[in-house]
Amino acid sequence: MADETKQEAAPAAAAAAAEEKPAPAAEETAVAAVEEKAVEAVEEKAAEADSEEEKKAEEALEAAAGDEAAVIDAAGSFKEESNLVSDLPDPERTALAQLKELVAAALANGEFDLPPPPPPKEEPAKEEAAPAKDEATKEEAAPAKDEATKEEAAPVKDEEPKAETAAAEEPAKEEAKLAAEEPKAEAPAEAPAEEVRAEAPAPEEPKAEEAAPAKEPKAEEPAKEEPKAEEPAKEEEEPKAEAASEEPAKPSEPEEKTVVVAEEEGTKAVEAIEETVVPAASEPAAATAEAEAPAAEPKEELIWGVPLVGDDERTDTVLLKFLRAREFKVKEAMAMLKSAVLWRKRFGIDELLGADLGLPELEKVVFYRGADREGHPVCYNVYGEFQDKELYEKAFGDEEKRERFLKWRIQLLERGIREQLDFSPSGICSMVQVTDLKNSPPMLGKHRAVTRQALALLQDNYPEFVAKKVFINVPWWYLAANKVMSPFLTQRTKSKIVFCSPGKSAETLFRFIAPEQVPVQFGGLYKEDDTEFSTSDAVTELTVKPSSKETVEIPATENSTVVWELRVLGWEVSYGAEFTPDAEGGYTVIVQKTRKVPAHEEPIMKGSFKVNEPGKVLLTVNNPASKKKKLLYRFKVKSTAESA
Repeated sequence: MADETKQEAAPAAAAAAAEEKPAPAAEETAVAAVEEKAVEAVEEKAAEADSEEEKKAEEALEAAAGDEAAVIDAAGSFKEESNLVSDLPDPERTALAQLKELVAAALANGEFDLPPPPPPKEEPAKEEAAPAKDEATKEEAAPAKDEATKEEAAPVKDEEPKAETAAAEEPAKEEAKLAAEEPKAEAPAEAPAEEVRAEAPAPEEPKAEEAAPAKEPKAEEPAKEEPKAEEPAKEEEEPKAEAASEEPAKPSEPEEKTVVVAEEEGTKAVEAIEETVVPAASEPAAATAEAEAPAAEPKEELIWGVPLVGDDERTDTVLLKFLRAREFKVKEAMAMLKSAVLWRKRFGIDELLGADLGLPELEKVVFYRGADREGHPVCYNVYGEFQDKELYEKAFGDEEKRERFLKWRIQLLERGIREQLDFSPSGICSMVQVTDLKNSPPMLGKHRAVTRQALALLQDNYPEFVAKKVFINVPWWYLAANKVMSPFLTQRTKSKIVFCSPGKSAETLFRFIAPEQVPVQFGGLYKEDDTEFSTSDAVTELTVKPSSKETVEIPATENSTVVWELRVLGWEVSYGAEFTPDAEGGYTVIVQKTRKVPAHEEPIMKGSFKVNEPGKVLLTVNNPASKKKKLLYRFKVKSTAESA
């Protein structure tokens, strides 16, 4: 008993975690608590299991089955809210309008965009290396630069008076000499220029004449720290410096020259001179460009193919999902929406939709099949398939495989949302989840982490996508844990989640999903390769009482063929078929001799009979057991031409 209990522990944890979708925040926490308590309960039971507890387990199973009926009855009361704005109460309508305003403002501010990548880490190293390089070449370059400056400063400075004052050539030359000498005495004033040079790498100078003045401050600026290194240069320049000092110099002009020299650090000499005039004219243009930028329309942001702003009526449906998930608290709903959009971009949802993850074997683990009685698509989760060790290892064998499984699961959900759901106000925008816990894998380690990760992602990024969550073939200990936790769940959560024991799984599904839509493996009549019947052929349900007989009568016309299929859940009944003509004195034809059908028999009985005269086909089911049985059947009467 202990081994069996351990083997059933993982199914619940895996199924509940991987497929649960978010309700409001409090409900998500409560549902997760149910799953955790369930795992804890089974571990305790496994440790204490013995022969005496085995009997108690059987009694608990019967009691849980009785309790389950009440759970199902209570769950049937949930009705989805309308997505039509006109049907919303005033507070909810106001909250929707406020959320729309917040979304529009966030889009305009770029809050739905991923932050830019961090700058490369190499830049600080380059900035530190630049001053070191300057100091290394300072002493060697200083004398050569001074001589080059004397020869070339005059033509460069000639262009500056033309741009500013159009002065005579002779004063310009004298002022250029002063400009070449003065930076040595005013090196501290050029410290900001050195900082600019360190932050922005200097471009390559195409001309040798321009390179010398551009490098001059590099040798002169450190003069404050090492004045002795520049003394020889100053002695050579002393005669010219004295001659220049005899002429009166305007105090403001040398400052302008210093600015020009600093600008030559980052640009060509001619461009630097033009910059002293152009910036004043370019500032209004820059201001105009900044003023026009907010006026541009923000980039359209889509989620599940639906725009977040605009006149698309589907937008209201999507925004209402986030509002309902946060109980119409606008700021919390906005935070959830923004987080979901950014996560989708980081996770690469758009690229993931078309990706081939190479896991075709998992199509029998999670799949969409049919719809419930209200039109919601149904997603089945069959974790018993992981009994195949090879499949289990392929899905969860290592970290890379678990990451691929998570992507596959998100991909399947995204495709289902886009292909199966309709976000129009009157459309179906949620689904039914059916999780089969029968024979789920007993190993908790390898898949437990990824299922918890999936649970967190689904809770945070897929609000209000589950109309009903049905757990079938649930072991008794899980039902017991649910009964303990039920008082802590909100009515909304309890109305969405249904647990049922193995003996009531099929009947529970039929409450929400028609038998013709339910796959054969779960008690229904749906088969992919069925050539006679489809989901459009309705199934009739009957209850065969204990120790009683039920007869199905199928009228038949002349020259026709009657085709039928029949199923009794759990069988252990007697079944037979015969044809009785309408004409008096006609002979009854035995189509199927009455025989007892065991529980392990083929789940569906098929039959056909070619009719040559009017009459009826009678299908008889005799239930000798003390429990009632569920009988499902459907038939067709085809003309001979159709059957041919």
